[in-house]
Amino acid sequence: GAFHLEETHPVLSGWLRSTRYHHTSHQVRRTGRIGLALLVPAAALVWWAASAGPATVYRIVACNFSGLDDHRIFPKRPLHASPRPFRFPERIDATVGSLEIPGRGPLAGMLEESGTVAFVAIKDDAMVFEWYGEGYGRATPSLSFSMAKSVLSLLVGCAVDDGVLRSVDEPVTALVPELAGRGFGAVTLKHLLQMTSGIDYDENDSPFGIHARCYYTDHLEDEILGFRLREAPGTRFVYRSGDAFLLSLALGRALAPRSITDYTQERIWGPLGMEHDGAWCVDREPGGLEKTGCCLVATALDLAKIGRLYLRGGDWDGRRIVSARWVEASTTVDTSAGSSWEYQRMWWLVARDRLQFVAVGHLGQFLFVDPASRAILVRLGRTLGGLDQEEWKRVLALVAGRLR
Repeated sequence: GAFHLEETHPVLSGWLRSTRYHHTSHQVRRTGRIGLALLVPAAALVWWAASAGPATVYRIVACNFSGLDDHRIFPKRPLHASPRPFRFPERIDATVGSLEIPGRGPLAGMLEESGTVAFVAIKDDAMVFEWYGEGYGRATPSLSFSMAKSVLSLLVGCAVDDGVLRSVDEPVTALVPELAGRGFGAVTLKHLLQMTSGIDYDENDSPFGIHARCYYTDHLEDEILGFRLREAPGTRFVYRSGDAFLLSLALGRALAPRSITDYTQERIWGPLGMEHDGAWCVDREPGGLEKTGCCLVATALDLAKIGRLYLRGGDWDGRRIVSARWVEASTTVDTSAGSSWEYQRMWWLVARDRLQFVAVGHLGQFLFVDPASRAILVRLGRTLGGLDQEEWKRVLALVAGRLR
């Protein structure tokens, strides 16, 4: 039979039993700690999935940080190229690429080193410079990120002109009455355009935060209807995509049964002669909502046409697309009711003392318009390339001023 040391050595027997007890007790404690360590993140994951939705959590975990190609992972509603496309005549100036950028060297080299994928310069209605990297070209679509907000503003202006929306002073609860019980009756469409709504929305990259949820969610309307106010509307400017998402819901309801995509095709994509197919990303299909706070898909040259429209005060070769009043209000300093001088109807102003304005998107997407030099610049990129947004604005202003 088996040899049992405990039975043949009574002195060792007690030691072994004691040792086994302590070992077993240690195993129990260790197993308990491991179980607790696994239970806490598991419970957090269950809470996260229950509050944000399993599809949202999957997208956040699978996709991680947002990127320029995210339009490939979202459902989309297509925008169709115009059968009569407008094309900028080419008057290429070979000297533009060699323009010296202080501290950065020639423009072309800077673009190469900064994660830029597309750069287009328009001067006096002609394309004078065109640059692409990383396999991009004229027909390559790209995610706009928050440049989309400026296009949303244009759509709102068109909707006011068309009588779809009564005015920017209309309370948002006229279209989204579900929010009336939380003080949103005092929030107007203008508050949303100016980002002075007071919504409790933190614009950060935390995967557990409302911003990531609204970006990745498959139930955007539910997220919007959960918004609350942090402070009274008109108190101050705070940049937040939540204002754009709520404005999207209001516009979408005003347009129904047409979608925002239908309206974009009718009022912008077709009339401006877009050369390439584009899209609005939506949270889901069917029945979803366009993510107009972040997710227009377009090429650099087609985005430049939005700049051309604003450069011409809302007129497109004799056809009125949006009122001159709307363009002026979007590009003129207004600091009333908590507004910031530099943010007007979802367009950024570059300086108080000169008329330059720009649509800006995450990771360095820019549509820059300089009426004084009649220049339009579009820069699309995977990263900011070591510059911050203000530095890029200065670079774009410098390039625009040097174009001949």
